[in-house]
Amino acid sequence: MNDRSPARRWRAARAAVPAHDLRAGLVLGLVSVPDGLAAGLLAGLNPLAGLYGYLFGTLAGALVTSSAIMSVQGTGAMAVIISDVPGLTGPGAAGALATLAVLTGLVMLAAGLARLGTLVRYVPNAVLTGFVNAVALNIVIGQLAGATGYASAASNRLFRAVDTLANVASFHWPTVVVAVATLVMIVGFERTRLGALGLVVAIVVASGAAALVPGLAVPVLADLAEVPRSLPLPVLPSLAQLVELLIPAASLAFVGLVQGAAISQSLPNPDGTYPDPSRDFSGQGVANIVSGLFRGMPVGGSMSATSLVVAAGGRGRVANLTAAVVMTVTILALGGVAGHIAMPALAALLMVIGLRTFKLDQAVMVWRTGPTQAVVMSVTFLLTLLVPMQYAVLAGVGISVILFVAHQSNRVRVVRWELDAHSHLPVETEPPAELAGGDIVVLTPYGSLFFASAGVVVAQLPAPTDASAGGVVVLRLRGKEDLGSTFIRAMLRYHDNLAASGAHLVLTGVSARVLDQLRNTGALGHLGPDQVFAAAPRLGESLQAGLRRARELQGEESPR
Repeated sequence: MNDRSPARRWRAARAAVPAHDLRAGLVLGLVSVPDGLAAGLLAGLNPLAGLYGYLFGTLAGALVTSSAIMSVQGTGAMAVIISDVPGLTGPGAAGALATLAVLTGLVMLAAGLARLGTLVRYVPNAVLTGFVNAVALNIVIGQLAGATGYASAASNRLFRAVDTLANVASFHWPTVVVAVATLVMIVGFERTRLGALGLVVAIVVASGAAALVPGLAVPVLADLAEVPRSLPLPVLPSLAQLVELLIPAASLAFVGLVQGAAISQSLPNPDGTYPDPSRDFSGQGVANIVSGLFRGMPVGGSMSATSLVVAAGGRGRVANLTAAVVMTVTILALGGVAGHIAMPALAALLMVIGLRTFKLDQAVMVWRTGPTQAVVMSVTFLLTLLVPMQYAVLAGVGISVILFVAHQSNRVRVVRWELDAHSHLPVETEPPAELAGGDIVVLTPYGSLFFASAGVVVAQLPAPTDASAGGVVVLRLRGKEDLGSTFIRAMLRYHDNLAASGAHLVLTGVSARVLDQLRNTGALGHLGPDQVFAAAPRLGESLQAGLRRARELQGEESPR
């Protein structure tokens, strides 16, 4: 038979496609249909926006991210943020949603092109823990209306949840029964051989039962939106809403990038190498642009979807590509049937997702770490519950930065070095409160010498007095690569105070970068070039040179 026969080419192509990736893609694709509809519902959008976001996010993400296994879909955290953004429903909603998704994508793409993938490690775990747990609670309480049939008119989710629980007599009990039955079936079916497909079966069974029993009047998906058996036509962003959507887009990009980076850092590619976070940033940006142009919600790296692919045996891009094909076929073949999905069944699915998002163990660990971390986590948690989430995210990061600066600035410690008479090794002691005349005091600061710590350092230096004439303070700066203008100005003032008392300041162990800072700011000339000693490869060489200069300043020419 000819080597290029159609049968042989088909067998070769089939062998090149891993069966485990096909199975994993089938599972993810089937699960993503109800999950995507639920995500759109959670975001307060037309549920189809969630489904289209899942479809085009998964497809584009599989093609352009550095991670071969990461699934790019809507996430619970991003959906809750979207639900707080005004102007995404009613006339012009399609253009506004496209603008939000494209803006989110452009922020992500810019972060990737700027190689900012490593910056996510600076996001405090306390902020993420508080945010994730508040999102989980928001997801659960946000579905009480769909699961009970009672629509509260309170101002935010927390108050609506309290109002709902206070009006049990107003519940629509067939809706409650469908929601509870779906919850029970999801948990039960997932423990069988169905595994992850159990949630799909649970929603189908619950929706079918609700449709078969006459007179229940349980709301269905078709009550909110028509589910066509076709793919969406593209839509252009609305430039009129560009400015007002910038902050929500930045918040969505931040959350999506952090979640995606967590996947990149935890799951290696099939060749054993870890993905490039910056390329993943760019890939998620492209996925958002594609999703927005095709009427989908903003998307990001989804830990739950990626974990599902891994659990189902997926190892490469074929799994996510297969999932996109399965979603496409399902929309084209069963779009009309999806309109019969019971809304309380979707609400129950979201409650399960919310409950599984809780990270109670991480919250306990953060709480036990210390008061600063506990405050950051608690404030982020409360803000996420009480204010629009796009502002809560940015506020949590800002608070953590402020507390970190305050905490680190108070941890700077200055110690005195004195040589032991027998071993000739330095012994650390407390610096004197005042500089004695004729004394040479060698001081070493420990900690970061950024702007907020300048005052803390100066407060620990020996104060010059009328009796300090002939005294010398030798300040070791080895290992300090950046002083900053605030610290340099503080050192100049201290130098002038010493000089006014007839004392001197000598700097040793000065790095090349710090030396350039002193030279460029004019501080080197003010301090005196002969009293600033650059760091040397041999430890102690710069300090010994500084001590010789200190004795020269005291009139002692010969070294000890």
